[in-house]
Amino acid sequence: MLDGADIVYDVHNQPLSEGRRPLMMIGQPMDASGFTTLLSFFPDRTVVTYDPRGLGRSTRSDGGTENRPEVQAGDVHAVIEALGVGPVDLFASSGGAVTALALVAGFPGDVVTLVAHEPPAIFALPDVEAAKRACDAMTEVYLARGWGYGMAAFIAMTSWTGEFTEEYFAQPVAEPGQFGMPAADDGKRDDPLLSERSRPVIDYVPDVAALRDASTRVVFAVGEETGDTFTGRTVRALAGRVGSGVTVFPSHHGGFLGGEHGYAGEPEAFAVRLREVLG
Repeated sequence: MLDGADIVYDVHNQPLSEGRRPLMMIGQPMDASGFTTLLSFFPDRTVVTYDPRGLGRSTRSDGGTENRPEVQAGDVHAVIEALGVGPVDLFASSGGAVTALALVAGFPGDVVTLVAHEPPAIFALPDVEAAKRACDAMTEVYLARGWGYGMAAFIAMTSWTGEFTEEYFAQPVAEPGQFGMPAADDGKRDDPLLSERSRPVIDYVPDVAALRDASTRVVFAVGEETGDTFTGRTVRALAGRVGSGVTVFPSHHGGFLGGEHGYAGEPEAFAVRLREVLG
């Protein structure tokens, strides 16, 4: 239990023990269930997953609804302390990678190697203002028309190649049917991905100097199929600010997924690459 939240974490495959460095896997807004397939390819390692506050099994009582990387970094730090076996290796994807960057900046002794897979931090983009406008437009569609239209707008935004130009903004609103999703509005507006709750994640500005100086080895990762779409551009731009290269992994933004979220990648090949990178 933390101030304002009860955080649930799981230990998989091997028991915690001194001398065996755990491998932690985190996402955002995805909870621990998204790593079920990936962790199965590490039977020889202690793998730790967790549900971010307010998501999955982790509840919050702080009165907040926004997902803030600084707060979640404190939660991950608390989990690592609770493990009681020293620093971890950390695989962090999407918004979880943004949280991980905040963790390394604030608690560099917690992590030996961080693999930051496609963090959607937009501050480093040359078209940052247009990117903010695109994110605002996606959220506006969700708030006006519900989950199906919001998700279609999200897919259209994250699939766009290159900078967000006037050509992008001139497009008609994407239809849910294009992606096999329902158009009916269920009335809910609390989706952690589409609502304003996760806007602090993409707006977060990492402490670049702290990342450069940290004892943690930071590996920025991008999917070979991601190309010049949204998170491919953000990870490359961020790595450039830190002065690092980008390591290519198999598949796409969800390349480590099996069938957990209907967006399967190549999890076995992804795990092989992750093992290589972790050394």
